[in-house]
Amino acid sequence: MSRAREKGKSGMSKSAMGKSATGRAKKQPKPPSPLVTVEVENPDWRPARDGEKAFPRIISAQKNTRESAVETLFARGFLARSQKQAADRFRACWEKAGGTVRSLDHALDRVDGGRGDPLAARIVAAHELDRCRQLVGHRGYQVLQLVCAEGRALAEITPHKRERLTMADNLRADLDDLAAMWGIQTARRRVGG
Repeated sequence: MSRAREKGKSGMSKSAMGKSATGRAKKQPKPPSPLVTVEVENPDWRPARDGEKAFPRIISAQKNTRESAVETLFARGFLARSQKQAADRFRACWEKAGGTVRSLDHALDRVDGGRGDPLAARIVAAHELDRCRQLVGHRGYQVLQLVCAEGRALAEITPHKRERLTMADNLRADLDDLAAMWGIQTARRRVGG
């Protein structure tokens, strides 16, 4: 009777389930690495050193595809390059504006290392975010903020699969609109055909 309890639904005992025909344990496939190699501009490159082998203009770097939800969606082929560029630009504007449009404090005087007026950059970024909100609407802007700026996964936003699929479709459409607004995308995708 005790042997009958040890057998699973397939009729095999628990000890035989994880072994191959030779009696050895089966190897589980490794999950794909989140690191990919990409080519980026060398931050140490200077025009005076152009052509030197020790200081190339383009270098290889490791990039974590799980760094943000946008990187993960792009790595899986869910987002097009123009959509990813629009998401990255939205995130840059969001960060420059201090996280939200309401966070502007004109009395705050920050030092940024002498690279222009930080307050002017915050105001320009806030105006860009306002243009985004007018273009995609309140609900679309919320999803853009959660996914692109804060890096949340769609599964974190809602546990329901149908809502996630709808949200993903709307996110792609909103990123297409932003890409067209910023001139990142030259041709718009046709809807329904």
